[in-house]
Amino acid sequence: MKRSDLVFIATIILLFTPFFVSSGIYNFYFDFNAEHGFITSFIKFAILATSGEMLGLRIKTGSYISKGFGVIPRAFVWGFLGLAIKAAFMIFSSGVPHLVTYLGLDANSKLLMAFSISFFMNLFFAPVMMTLHKITDAHILLTGGTLAGLFSRIDTGSILSSINWRMHWGFVLKRTIPLFWIPAHTITFLLPQSYQILFAALLGVVLGVILAFSARTKSD
Repeated sequence: MKRSDLVFIATIILLFTPFFVSSGIYNFYFDFNAEHGFITSFIKFAILATSGEMLGLRIKTGSYISKGFGVIPRAFVWGFLGLAIKAAFMIFSSGVPHLVTYLGLDANSKLLMAFSISFFMNLFFAPVMMTLHKITDAHILLTGGTLAGLFSRIDTGSILSSINWRMHWGFVLKRTIPLFWIPAHTITFLLPQSYQILFAALLGVVLGVILAFSARTKSD
């Protein structure tokens, strides 16, 4: 285990420990999350999903940070994706129950409802979000991982033409959505609403590890 591993683990422990040892901090978080869901969604994804990407990089390369990786730009992107994910949760959680009822299915079944919300959200929203994230990742790398580069013009056409669509479609979309995201988000929507975004952000960490191991296996 490297020193960087100890620093990473210690940072995660320091980040979460106050919520378990202090009821005041936990209550403040719970109340703030209820009143400012979009702000906390930005923060959760900026921290947790970026940490997942750093952990994935560690698995692939042996280092949490590499030249051009751009931790701060990635955190900004994940934060804004967190806003989109929060909005998607609200939209599909409100709309899908109407569809389930219209189809004459059992709207009182929590498992069926959670699965249905997850299914339709990942069918319509996830592919667009994942592709957008792929574009922003490439843009960050092309601009040297700088914050100024992040806000420069994105050459979307060139990036789209350079994407490995066999990998993006064949693994990221065709496999992770039905095999990981739909089951995982079914669990998400079974949780109380106040914990759904946090759990979704934690899933980003898990997926970062899965993708890293997949890339490492294919390169070996």
